[in-house]
Amino acid sequence: MTADELKAFCKEMGLTYKELAEKLGMSEGGLKNAIINDKITSSIEHSFNMYKRILELENELKDTEVLRTALKNLLKI
Repeated sequence: MTADELKAFCKEMGLTYKELAEKLGMSEGGLKNAIINDKITSSIEHSFNMYKRILELENELKDTEVLRTALKNLLKI
């Protein structure tokens, strides 16, 4: 993982470094230093990958809820 990947993710998601750092359970300064020095530790990478997975699962859950509601409404007919 590179600093550029983290920067691109923040831009894509509309997150500040402070917001991403909070989501990863670290300080804003720690994340900024890692990005500036392009030294993304395995711990940061793991936390980042887990955060991305959580986002994916939340989206899947939303899709499932939409499908459940549609089926429920269809069965009422």
